[in-house]
Parts: sequence; structure tokens; C-alpha cells
Amino acid sequence: MNGNWIWLPEERYPRFQTTVYNAFSRDPQKGNYCVAEFIKDYSFQSPIKKIKLRISADTEFRLLCNGAMVATGPANLGGDFFGNNRRRPGHYATVTEICPKGKRAAFYARVKMMPVLINEYSQGHGGFYLSGVAELENGEEVAFGTDRTWLCRRNGQYTEPGSFDGRIAPDEFLPAQITADIWNCTDAPLKTRVEFCPESRTVTVDGNSEETFDFDFSKVHAGFVTLQVEAEGMVFARVDCLETDVVNSTEKFVFCENTNYVGLQLRSIGRFVLQVKNEGSKPCRLTLSITATCYPCESCARTVTSDRELNEVLRLCEHSLKYCRQLIHLDSPLHSEPLACTGDYYIEMLMTAFSYGDMSLAEFDIIRTAEILRFQDGEMFHVTYSMIWIYMLYDAYLFTGHSELLKACTDALELLLKKFETYIGSNGIIENPPSYMFIDWLYVDEISLHHPPKALGQSCLNMFYYGGLTTAAEIYRAVGNSEKAAEYSEKAAVLKENINELLFDKEKRLYFEGLNTPTPAELIHGSMPQNTAKRYYRKHANVLACCFGVCNDPQVLREALSNPELGEYQPYFAHFVLKAVNRLGLNREFTLDILEQWKESAKICSKGLAEGFVEPEPNYSFDHSHAWGGTPLYSLPVALTGFKIIEPGMKRLELTPDLLGLSFAEVQIPTPYGDISIKMKHGEAPEITAPKEIEIVQGN
Repeated sequence: MNGNWIWLPEERYPRFQTTVYNAFSRDPQKGNYCVAEFIKDYSFQSPIKKIKLRISADTEFRLLCNGAMVATGPANLGGDFFGNNRRRPGHYATVTEICPKGKRAAFYARVKMMPVLINEYSQGHGGFYLSGVAELENGEEVAFGTDRTWLCRRNGQYTEPGSFDGRIAPDEFLPAQITADIWNCTDAPLKTRVEFCPESRTVTVDGNSEETFDFDFSKVHAGFVTLQVEAEGMVFARVDCLETDVVNSTEKFVFCENTNYVGLQLRSIGRFVLQVKNEGSKPCRLTLSITATCYPCESCARTVTSDRELNEVLRLCEHSLKYCRQLIHLDSPLHSEPLACTGDYYIEMLMTAFSYGDMSLAEFDIIRTAEILRFQDGEMFHVTYSMIWIYMLYDAYLFTGHSELLKACTDALELLLKKFETYIGSNGIIENPPSYMFIDWLYVDEISLHHPPKALGQSCLNMFYYGGLTTAAEIYRAVGNSEKAAEYSEKAAVLKENINELLFDKEKRLYFEGLNTPTPAELIHGSMPQNTAKRYYRKHANVLACCFGVCNDPQVLREALSNPELGEYQPYFAHFVLKAVNRLGLNREFTLDILEQWKESAKICSKGLAEGFVEPEPNYSFDHSHAWGGTPLYSLPVALTGFKIIEPGMKRLELTPDLLGLSFAEVQIPTPYGDISIKMKHGEAPEITAPKEIEIVQGN
């Protein structure tokens, strides 16, 4: 370790030392919001061949070398919607390599202190860290890092989140202060994010005048508001960021000279409204753009069909997925929620498996979620999502073959399963959970399925639990623990019997959504309403029963999907609908009809993926960057190819190609050994090409 953690000198900046652990306080004064800048210029005896860097900061950094972008970060801790009143046990460092030309490496770091987005976490004190090893062309290696010779200052132009005032002169640079290492950094096994400019607009505003400009972009992008300003005199500007028609964030500026501004906060932008007031006597020129950012990928596999509208849906799904892949998976760049939203990230992982193929981000999300489970003794805010983490863990193993991932998470898995055992009632099913969330983004009889009462959530939670138990048994088999595998298989069998006894209506041949027994008063809280007296029959419990194997009767799923009295579902839950259809061999019967719903959404907005099919509340506006609705990117190629992994790591696959009624389709599937290609045309035998390392088994 060549560097020290450094920060602004306490004697000069007594207020700007400590901050809050998370963004839920939403109080810049309490959090002592500030932006610090650090510089250091290194000169070497020989030209630089390459430099290996390790960087971290609290809360966020942007690092340049010789004026060129190096990295933004650090990798996020993950976090949940509760447990945020304590400092997290560690932080992450970004590891990267650069190749600056010549003998000089001049570093500039801009560091924001204070969490602003709800997925940002702090250790409670400002800090920046860099260590490096320069490999020179003469063969010499030189180690260096942050210390008292680095210079720093507070840049007061960043007055508060989303505000910049160029009238405020930045402070003079001073030697940095070494601060105690409270971060306990481990290296994040991630690549650095890429940045690019997808779209921009340039305007000129005459002197002593005001104008408003409305810039509509072709797609919704995720990135940082970027302004290049040429001005002589005072210019006031305001940028409203919209995805479609609703302002979701605003940044305000005062400029008094030529300025290149790159924002600090990730925004979701499909449209800009720019207001400019030029108080100078001469015209000013502004170029407004997006410094877009996402987790890098080298290529993207494609599924192309004879249905052009369906192809557009797939492109929209992939576009939104790209921007939800940051240094942490996001539900959407607009909401930027923490890793608590596992249901979103499970779907995004599967979408990635059939597009980019790089599972590194998903695997690290799994590791970080395991840390959350350890930190919170096996409990997560969204109770159903904690079960989905188990599916995510096992499926990542199937795609990658990385058994070490399973072994690294079995202690967290055990904490989670032991916690769920405390929710079992005397009747043998889950009766006493902290909540039944999350089922779907819908309202039923003015009751939210986000945090439903027992009568609308109990059956679904039990189905998710059954799926968790059976998947846990597979995980333990994979790591060679046959005793644990047998234990959880037996618990799953008992739970299945109890579910079918207590939650299945034998006359209607349908599962209902939950019992109507009262919820004990001591369990009632904001996310656990009192139970209802009404018995509900809806699609959700029946779909999940068929999805996870509690029910193997195709007629139950047929009734659930064809009966309009069983209500609606949103794009998120459609993922489980399509998985149930695939599991019971009903792809020809249902898949393409189900996907019709996405076509309608794409016609309404072709700029980004809509959060839902139907608005759950009269005043709620869906975002258009929500990848939880992108399951067609996974579910369609799976249905077309009959894709099944027989041996982990995709070494042995079963494929059963079926056009499902389309005229032609071509599916590419990324694997660790290269892409598989399946070409199908009506009336012709499928053409399958695969890397030699993969054995393909033809299904029935």
C-alpha cells in the first residue's frame, strides 16, 4: 500500500470533515456537503510504459490524469432501505491501469463528500486514496501514492447538490491532511465505467436577454449534465432533466467566464429544458450535452425475428439494461435505488446473460448482497427479494461455473434461511414475516401490492420461499454438502404439502392469495397493514406456484392467464409469468401473446423502457429507464431455443428450437467460449453453430 487516506486540513476546514452514513437524511447541512479537489504532478526519469492504480474515496470521485478521464467511483457498497443508521464494515477500491504518454503523470481528483443518491453510502468522514506503481520503459518500477505532498482545496462553487455558482472563487490549494483509515478497502472486481457523449445541442443567447430551449433526445440516457459555456459577463442557467414529460431533476448554474462543467450526480435524461438569462452585453454560447456512462461491454448478442415490432421491443430492453448497469445494478438511473431491489437485478442478470454475456457485475452484486445479509442478520427490507437473491446466486453459477461464488455466499445463505424459519407459523407455512413485500407494482381495492396484507401477499411469499428452499438444496449439492441439501429438500417438500393443503381452493382449482386470519397487532407497521376479510383470487399466486413447482398442472396456469377476473400484472411480474409458461411447456400457446403488451408500451414511448403496463395510482408517472421490465431480452430467446443449462459454466446445453409461429428467428447466446448461433426459418431445419468446447444436446 503506497498511499494514505487524505482529506482537507481540519484546521482550515473544521466543518467539512464528517458526514452522514447514507442519503436518507436528505440534509446537506447535516451532511456537510462539499466538493474537494486534489492534485499531484509526478515526473519520472524515463517515459511511462503503464501505471497500475488503486483508487477510492468517500463518497464519490472523478479522477483524471494529464487531463484524460481515468475512472469514476468508487464501487458502491450496495445497501438496503433499512440498517442505515450504522457505519458499514468496509469500502471498495477501484483498480485500473493507464498508459499516459511521456514522463509526466499529473493527477486531478474531484471528490464529493456526502451521499446524495439513496444507493450511496459513506463511512462518515471525507477521504480520498490513491496508490500507484509506474512501470517505466527503462524497466524501473516506481511506487507512489496520496500523502502530504498532494495539494487540496474545497471548491465552494459546488454550493449544494445540483447547484454551481461560478462567482465563488475556489480556495487556494494547501497540503492535504492524512486521515485515519476507517475505510478498510477491498478491491472491487469490476472494470471502470465508460463515458461517451450520445447527443448534444448548442445555443447562442444574445446579450441582456433570456431564452428557454427544449431539447428532445432520441433515447433516454443515463449520465451527467455537461455544459460548455463561452461567456463574458454573468449568465444564469437552469437545466431541467426529463425522461419524457415530467421533470425528475434540476441543476442550477451561475457562470461569469468560460467554463466546462460536468455534473456530479447521475441523471436519467431523454429531454432537457434549458433556461438561460444572459446579463452580459455580448452573446453567450452554451453547448448542453450528456456525459453518458455505463458499465463497459465489448459486444452485444442479438435476437432478431420476423416481427419488426418485437425486434424494437428487444432493442428497447437492451438500451435500458445498458444504463442500469453502472458500478452497481440500478432499478433505473432515475430512482437509483440500492441493492435491496434484488428482483430488478435478478432479471437484469438474466438479460445480461443473453446480451452482453459479462456476468462480473452481477456476481459482485451477489457478493455485496451477501454482505448486506451478514450486516443485517439475514434480513432484507423486501422480504420476497431476499429469496430472489438465492435464485440469482444459483443461476449466476449455472452461467459461469464459478463454484467459488457459491462457497463465498453459503454463510449468508444460511443466515437468510434461518431467519425465514422464524416466520413459519404452527400451520407450517409463513405466517409471521416482517412484511409480504414485494408482489407487484399494482393497487387492488386501493391496497398496494408493494406492501400487501396477508390476504394479498401470503401465498406469493410462500411460493418464493419454496423456490428458495429448492434452490438452496441445489446450491448445497453443488458445494458438496449433501446433508444440507437433503435438509432443505425435505423442508421444501413439507412446505409444498402445506401450501397445497391451506392455500389451494380445490373447487375452483386455483390458489388464492392468502388466508384471512387477522395479523397480530404487534406485527402491524407501515409495510404490514392489517389483514382483510376478503379472499382474493389473482394471477400472482397461481403463476408463482407453476413457476417454482408447487403446482405442475398446466390447466391451473391456463386458467390464471386466460381469466380476466384474476386481474392484471406489471412487466416485473411478467418475468415469472413467462418462466412459468416455459417451465410447463406452454411457450407456443402463450409467449408471443404475452409479449404483445410490450409492443404497446414501445409505441407509446420509443425512447426507453416503461416501468409498467398500467399506472398503479392516478398521479403516478412511470419512468422510462426501468430494466425490470426487460425480461423479453431473456425470455424470448429462451422460449425460441428451449435453452437449458445441463452442466454449469454452459459446457453442456440442451436446445429445442421452436419458432413459436414466427417466420424466422436468429438467436445469439453469449458463452464463456464464444457465441452460440441458432438460425430458424419456417419449413427448414434449425441451424445451430456453437464453440467446440460446448456440447449441445437436442431436446424433445
